[in-house]
Amino acid sequence: MKFKEKICILGLGYVGLPLAFEFSKKFKVTGFDLNIQKIKNLKNNIDITGEIELKNLNKLNKIFFTSDIESCKDCNIFIVTVPTPILKNKKPDLSYLKKASSFISRVIKKNDLVVYESTTYPGCTEEICIPIIEKKSKLILNKDFLCGYSPERVNPSDKKHKIPNINKIVSGSNSKALRKVFNLYKKIIKAKIIKTSTIKVAEAAKVIENTQRDINIAFVNELMIIFNRLNIDTNEILKAASSKWNFLKFNPGLVGGHCIGVDPYYLEFKAKQLGIKPQVISAGRNINDSIPKFVVKEILKILKSKKNFKNKTQTLILGITFKENCNDFRNSKILDIITLLKKNGHNIDVFDPVVDSNLLFKEHGIKLVKKLKKNNYDVVLGAVSHNYFLNKKKNYFLKLIREKGFIYDLKNMLDKDEKIFKP
Repeated sequence: MKFKEKICILGLGYVGLPLAFEFSKKFKVTGFDLNIQKIKNLKNNIDITGEIELKNLNKLNKIFFTSDIESCKDCNIFIVTVPTPILKNKKPDLSYLKKASSFISRVIKKNDLVVYESTTYPGCTEEICIPIIEKKSKLILNKDFLCGYSPERVNPSDKKHKIPNINKIVSGSNSKALRKVFNLYKKIIKAKIIKTSTIKVAEAAKVIENTQRDINIAFVNELMIIFNRLNIDTNEILKAASSKWNFLKFNPGLVGGHCIGVDPYYLEFKAKQLGIKPQVISAGRNINDSIPKFVVKEILKILKSKKNFKNKTQTLILGITFKENCNDFRNSKILDIITLLKKNGHNIDVFDPVVDSNLLFKEHGIKLVKKLKKNNYDVVLGAVSHNYFLNKKKNYFLKLIREKGFIYDLKNMLDKDEKIFKP
C-alpha cells in the first residue's frame, strides 16, 4: 500500500506526543492541542511530560504544532488521543472525545481516515464519536470516510515499554478500514499487531486490561486491611505466597492516575446501560477508592497511641504523583490523603523531586517544599517510591522526624524499624 498520508494527532499528552514523535519518523505530522502554552513549549522543544528522551527533543521540530484546527485541513489521517476522565459522579466524561470529533468534522474530507486511541467503553466510537463527525461534516462512514480504533498502551515514565515494542491492537469500521489502520501502524510498530473483528472488540479489550489490574490490586488491598488487623506483614506474606509458580504478584497501594483508577468506571457505566449491575468491578473500585481513608486512619491511630499526640501535627508527604518516577499527578490519591489529614488538623509539607511545582500550585494550590528540615516532623509519609527516595539510606528519612515522630512507609521502601510503620 502506498502512503501519501499526512497525519494529524489530536491531543499532545502522555499518549499523543510520543505517538506523533514516532509517526514523524515516517510521515508528515501535525500535532494539535488546545493548550496554547503546551504548543509554545513544544515549538521550543520543551516536553513537560518527560516522555521524549532529552537526546530526541530537537527532533520535535519535524512536527508542526498548532492550536488552530484549520491548519489540519491538508491532513488525511486523524488520530485522537485526548483524555477520557470521569466526572464527580464517576460517570464517563466524554467531553474531550466529543470536542475532538467535532474538530475533525470541520476539516475531514472524502477518503480520509479517523482513528481513536482514547480508552473508552465498548460502543462509544460508533455510538457517540462517529455520529458527531457524520452530522457536522455531512459525510457518511464507510462511504465517504473510514474509521478505526487502536487503543493506546502507553505507560508513563516506563523507559522499557515504548510504542514501537508494545503489542498493538487494531480495528476498523470495515475490512478496508482495518487494512488501512493495520498498514499505518505497521510503519512504526515492531511488536505484534493484533487485528480484531470489530471496533467494539478492540474497545472492550482495552478497557478490561486496566479493569483486571484494578480488581487484582483491590484484592491485595483487602488482604492488606485484614493482615494489618492481624498484625502481620502483608509484603512478607505476598513474598512467601509468590514462591508458588502460578501465584499472581500484585502489590497493595493507592490506585490513581488516568487509567487503572478511571477505566473500570467506563465499563461499569456501559454495563448499567445494559441493565447489568456489575458486582466484582464495582467492589474493586470501592475498595481501591477507600484506601486513602484507611491510610489516614492508620496514621491517626499511631499518633493517638503516642503521648505526644497533638492537634496540629507536622506531617511531610514524600511524593504526590500517581505513580513512581512520573511527573503526572492527575487523579493522584495522595491528594485525597492530604485533604483528609488537613481535616484532622495536620500541617502538611509536600516534597516531590519530579513534579512541576508551578503546575501543581496552579492546579491544586499546593506549594512544594524545596528543602527538607531535619527533626521537623511528627509524621513522614513515604507515599511514592521515586528512584530519588529509593536511592536514599534509611537514615535520610529518620533524620526528618522528631524524637517521638514516626515514618509511615506506604510503599515499603525501608527496612523495619521501631520508628517505621507499614500498612
